[in-house]
Amino acid sequence: MSETAVHGEAVDWESEDEDSDDSEEEEEEYTSPSQPPSSSNFDKDRHLVYLQMMYELLPYHYQSQEINRLTLAHFIISGLHFLGATDRVDKDAVAKWVLSFQAFPSNRALLKKGEFYGFYGSRSSQFPIDENGDLTHNNSHLASTYCALAILKVIGYDLSTIDSESLLLSLKNLQQDDGSFMPIHTGGETDLRFVYCAAAISDMLGDWSGMDKEKAKNYILNCQSYDGGFGLIPGSESHGGGTYCAIASLRLMGFIGADLLSNDTSSSILDPSLLLNWSLQRQASDGGFQGRTNKRSDTCYAFWIGAVLKLIGGDAFIDKVALRQFLLSCQSKYGGFSKFPGALPDLYHSYYGYTAFSFLEEPGLSPLCPELGLPLLTSL
Repeated sequence: MSETAVHGEAVDWESEDEDSDDSEEEEEEYTSPSQPPSSSNFDKDRHLVYLQMMYELLPYHYQSQEINRLTLAHFIISGLHFLGATDRVDKDAVAKWVLSFQAFPSNRALLKKGEFYGFYGSRSSQFPIDENGDLTHNNSHLASTYCALAILKVIGYDLSTIDSESLLLSLKNLQQDDGSFMPIHTGGETDLRFVYCAAAISDMLGDWSGMDKEKAKNYILNCQSYDGGFGLIPGSESHGGGTYCAIASLRLMGFIGADLLSNDTSSSILDPSLLLNWSLQRQASDGGFQGRTNKRSDTCYAFWIGAVLKLIGGDAFIDKVALRQFLLSCQSKYGGFSKFPGALPDLYHSYYGYTAFSFLEEPGLSPLCPELGLPLLTSL
């Protein structure tokens, strides 16, 4: 697998789509007026061709996303697993490539200096070591670390063999006093996306020593809005992505169990009925899900909202026939999925299109692990 293909970088899966529905310029750029009528079937073979093409060589449109190459690789390789085609990638080469992005301290004393030693997102953010064996710049990132571990997990790499000690010890450096996490030790936004990344990383490694779960839980609960959804930060508008990060994190940390709605709500740390109501209101008249009130339906929210409903035991209330029809209207003749009907496909929306169809139990697709956003593997 060439360094110019999957070995190149990707979109910020947590934030790339947050407000892009407000960008008329972006929508116009990717609109395809020649797109044929939507198919009535999930075209697995065409999706395989699309992902195989992306695995071999990324189109020039992705040059601006070089900083996120590991994220793109995650979308491609995990997407192939959903389609039952991980045999189409060189797993040994992929593992070697992913592991080459891991950052290490030259000595344990550096772990006390506040840096995070996870995975870089790209060669463009990976700097050489100096004459003393120290990193000249350490730009390892929480989201890239999640994507790196996700790829390794999906290809069957034994994560217990990873040198995770420095990663987990330094993960503590990113958690703030209010329980939130920075994405990188040099600063950045602190919100639910990175609480989720920390929780997912800890879960995949099977070691929670790198985060204070109680503090993280309190931060999450402070992000719940009056309407039952969760904003990305306390006091902000409820959002599909933020709500997913909140509920999936609480599940991973063990603060909520399966089928929350059927349990005694008086003992719950949140109001599941209010959350259910907000989530169900996100399904629009076209069958798709919107991320926020009065926004257009968007392919990716079929996963973000659908997974929330699955995690709390409310997915039976989804109009799955209508959702499937909306998703098929976003299925591209080239393979992959677009953000909106009639647009060109991209890796972000393609991946969450596959997760959504897995959630809908499309025949021939791997089942979904909703709390990790990955194919359900026996080792998960």
